[in-house]
Amino acid sequence: MSFASMADRNAIEQEMPWEERDMPTTLFQLLSQTEAEHGRRNAFTFQMFSDPKAPAETLTWTGLKDKVSQAANMFRGLGIGEEDVVAFLLPNCTETALTYLGGAVAGIVNPINPLLEAEQIAGILRETNAKVLVTLKAFPKTDVAQKAAEAVALAPNVETVIEVDLLRYLTGLKKFIVPMIRPKNPVSHKAKVIDFNQELDRHAPVLAFEDSKADRVAAYFHTGGTTGMPKVAQHRYSGIIYNAWLGKRLLFTEQDVQMTPLPMFHVFATIVSLGASLASGAHIVFPTPQGYRGDGVFDNLWKLIERYNATFLIGVPTALSAMMQRKVNADISSLQLVFCGSSPLPVELYKRFEKAADVTICEGYGLTEATCLVSINPPDGEKKVGSIGIPFPYSDVKILDHTADGPAEAPINQIGEICVDSPGVFEGKTYTQTEKNTGLFHHDRYLRTGDLGRIDEDGYLWITGRAKDLIIRGGHNIDPAEIEEALAGHDAVAFAAAIGQPDAHAGELPCAYVELVDGAKVSEDELMLFANERIHERAAHIKHLDILPELPKTAVGKTLKNELRKLAIARVYGAALSAADVAAEVAEVEEDKKKGLVCYLRKTGTVTDADVQKALGTFTRPWEWAA
Repeated sequence: MSFASMADRNAIEQEMPWEERDMPTTLFQLLSQTEAEHGRRNAFTFQMFSDPKAPAETLTWTGLKDKVSQAANMFRGLGIGEEDVVAFLLPNCTETALTYLGGAVAGIVNPINPLLEAEQIAGILRETNAKVLVTLKAFPKTDVAQKAAEAVALAPNVETVIEVDLLRYLTGLKKFIVPMIRPKNPVSHKAKVIDFNQELDRHAPVLAFEDSKADRVAAYFHTGGTTGMPKVAQHRYSGIIYNAWLGKRLLFTEQDVQMTPLPMFHVFATIVSLGASLASGAHIVFPTPQGYRGDGVFDNLWKLIERYNATFLIGVPTALSAMMQRKVNADISSLQLVFCGSSPLPVELYKRFEKAADVTICEGYGLTEATCLVSINPPDGEKKVGSIGIPFPYSDVKILDHTADGPAEAPINQIGEICVDSPGVFEGKTYTQTEKNTGLFHHDRYLRTGDLGRIDEDGYLWITGRAKDLIIRGGHNIDPAEIEEALAGHDAVAFAAAIGQPDAHAGELPCAYVELVDGAKVSEDELMLFANERIHERAAHIKHLDILPELPKTAVGKTLKNELRKLAIARVYGAALSAADVAAEVAEVEEDKKKGLVCYLRKTGTVTDADVQKALGTFTRPWEWAA
């Protein structure tokens, strides 16, 4: 059956309830089924360098199952049971996939973003009580090993550190030089340190213990962002397998090849892309340890698609924008579809990409807290550009509003909070931090996403912003999405983000930050005029705009609006101090766990607290003296 409309979606649901479908119980059962059907076909490829002619390592489905069995046996041998945690702090490589899959088979796997600071990594390791950490052996041009050593020193619960040495992927002169320039990495922790592949080779390629018999928590994924202590979401086998089934039923077959330059610490790469291959038998390709961030990836991506005859490209808006700044210089006729997620895709970027690459983009929506997938613009049906499509089968999406009598469902096309129930939602137990689950569900069933949106008359879901991202001007709520879409319509704009900057009278005023297309030249005044002419609501007109070399983003391309709020607070508070002739300046703006964003000041002369309070007292964000 095709997946082209809400009618098709509903027909799939009417075949039988989800609970009656004959689905594997565990991840290892899923892998075993696919291996039995497609054992000799290519399953997984990792390529260390972006050069289209560079060496690559490929595992068949039989080879992948054997290696996953070895990895799971290795972890069990290190004391990992079903409720114990294997964390990993790794770039992409074959060992990362083996750790993710083997860790979820043996116990609970916990991917961690290597871009986090050591203190945050340590906080996650303590929160999950990880026994084992898989990470890099010290290697040139990366500080992952150093961060790991520092984090483990702050997380004494980690008993074993397993090191992956990327040296094995090198050839020629590089393989000779790297051992001589390998950074030193003295450690102060007491964990045992062993080599990944040496230890792996000690174990048989057949599962040496009984696989789990029932559904259970198999993965911990922390939420996005790079400030503060991330929340840790719990994923069960059932949610992971549901996401994998969606990929097989609606998108992929064993004939497909997924080009996936996304980091494997994120649900998009593991739960969605790798999961879809685990169910369908599609070949998945990971180019370079850093994916899209890897050296030369954007310059070579069209040729890599040609090399592997990729049929699907898995991307995020920032990546598509970068690709649009390079000519299509290869035969990409194999490419059937681009699956884009992580953050909303500007309409103008959608149009540019489809015109340049002659390939359709399907924009999807998901979130870590729901295991991942929620909706997609139907591959075989109408794609409403700017929407995030229709809910996947068995995903019950409602737009709910708070009322005096509790949550009420919003009418068609009325904005409210997007709330989800699906096989991927772990009711009441989404986060490991119990207190974080308070207030997270409506009716003890519907997960509150924190995203604002609406459902139209055809059942398509539209994100209109983040509930916490609303710009509140004198009590008037302004959706930043309208400002961002207006700016995205300008040819020179690659990405735009709107926030509320502090204002002494209105509380907040609309402020925008813009990243330009490479080589584009346009003034900030021109962009403000262009956007304000297209913003229908006068209260939403931009009051300040800055062009930045690059918007701050997470590793998967989401704009870090809190970093932009810091810039705005520093600018506005600094100007207020200067205008009041106060002998103080902004030192930094940082996140405080209890107070939120705090502006820290330093004295430049004789000044009292009263002087500062007179200048800044009308703003809502707090200030303090820097230490």
